[in-house]
Amino acid sequence: MRKTLLVSTLMFTLAACQPSEAPKEAAAPAPAPAPVAEPAPAPAPSPAEAFAAKLDNALAGAHRADANKARDQFRHPKETLGFFGLAPGQTVIEITPGGGWYTEILAPTLKGDGTFVGAIIDPTGVTSEGAKAYYTKGNQALRDKLAANPELYGEAQLVEFNMSAPNFGADNSADLVVTFRNVHNWVGQDAVQGMFDGFFKVLKPGGVLGVVEHRAKADETMDLKELAKTGYFPEAAVIEMATKAGFTLAEKSEINANPADTKDHPNGVWTLPPSNQVEGIAEADQAKYKAIGESDRMTLKFVKPAAQ
Repeated sequence: MRKTLLVSTLMFTLAACQPSEAPKEAAAPAPAPAPVAEPAPAPAPSPAEAFAAKLDNALAGAHRADANKARDQFRHPKETLGFFGLAPGQTVIEITPGGGWYTEILAPTLKGDGTFVGAIIDPTGVTSEGAKAYYTKGNQALRDKLAANPELYGEAQLVEFNMSAPNFGADNSADLVVTFRNVHNWVGQDAVQGMFDGFFKVLKPGGVLGVVEHRAKADETMDLKELAKTGYFPEAAVIEMATKAGFTLAEKSEINANPADTKDHPNGVWTLPPSNQVEGIAEADQAKYKAIGESDRMTLKFVKPAAQ
């Protein structure tokens, strides 16, 4: 009995010394997460790309009235300025900017990236009292417009010139001179050739003169002064005047062409939008003129020869 108890006790002791289960192996460490690749920084825009973005912003800006933006379809400002070679760093002179339709685009685009100069007529240099009052009022309105928004126009400059001896700045100082629908006005004031001569003087050698003007019929035979009263002017005459001043015609564009314009309207070019001078015209014809849209226009790019 004692021997049996001893054996049982020994077996119980041995059993107690055995592990209850096999030891677990240590878990393998989880693999480290793959590093997240940082996105490559976007390349900085080139000066030309940044300038193009400024032009787009100026075109879309809230400072432009809806009525002005609506005219983009007829005046094609982005394409027209591109054709004339608008670029950063330029000194650009806009001739007689009027209410500032193009100034609203050019001045903000050139701010910090060039120089904008608006050339306005000196009222003291005209003989007509009516014209003197007109230019005085218009010049002040443009000054007020620029002064009211220094964020956009704070660097814009205005220079007055005398129609009898136009001077737009120091000789050979501008890169680009632009004029929009003005040539017919100078004809009536016997100032047209002097204006082209003045453009030539102020431009640097290699500089560009950009002209947009209401285009008369190619076979028009009316006297130039009489024709100018309609607002239309022959393309060949503009080329002749610019060439006489020393320019070379570099290129023509049909950017601002309008084949629907028949150029035979009762109140000249002003029968069409945006003037819409249709008083006294039958209502059916009024709708016809509005449907034509704005006038057919020449768009000419002249260059001052580099040898000058």
